[in-house]
Amino acid sequence: MTQNEVHDNREAGRYELQTPQGLAFAEYRPAGPAVMFTHTEVPEALEGQGIGSRLVKAALDDVQAQGRKVIPMCPFVAAFIGQHPEYLELVDPAQRGALGM
Repeated sequence: MTQNEVHDNREAGRYELQTPQGLAFAEYRPAGPAVMFTHTEVPEALEGQGIGSRLVKAALDDVQAQGRKVIPMCPFVAAFIGQHPEYLELVDPAQRGALGM
């Protein structure tokens, strides 16, 4: 994995982005035909600089390419989807209301 490249670390169950300040990641677990995102973390020195958004966008693009759905239990992932309606189709319509989408 090179710096600035988002990588799906399937063994760890997370998408990762290595930065000079440390590892940013979005944890997930398979949930049938969907992927449940549970937690996103960015090195404190990089918060507010778009690293989390870049990471989540790459993760959602990968899930979409696999033809899977998303269960955004992580508040950051849910907020990202809420701000980027092009990803709303990845969330089952029955779950959108419960997540405030």
